Amino acid sequence: MFRGLSGGVRARLMLETATAAVTAALAILTLFSREWIEALTGKDPDGGSGALEWALVIGFALVSLGCALAVRTDLHRAHRRRAVAVQPTSA
Repeated sequence: MFRGLSGGVRARLMLETATAAVTAALAILTLFSREWIEALTGKDPDGGSGALEWALVIGFALVSLGCALAVRTDLHRAHRRRAVAVQPTSA
């Protein structure tokens, strides 16, 4: 997927893709297991209301969506630059 791209662009795309995947997984985990924060920390930061968990789901989903859109934009831009650089000049 990232073949033929420069090292810096490839690294950025891989980081954005990994961030999108991890935050999407955390959003899904939080949807199905809302007590993971309490299990991890031993504290109940929202007093059992679930408000923190919903805020995390929304936050993780927004970060994931933002990173996925960044990957799409960067990949499109990189391929467009490559296509322009390869076009033959007219005589």
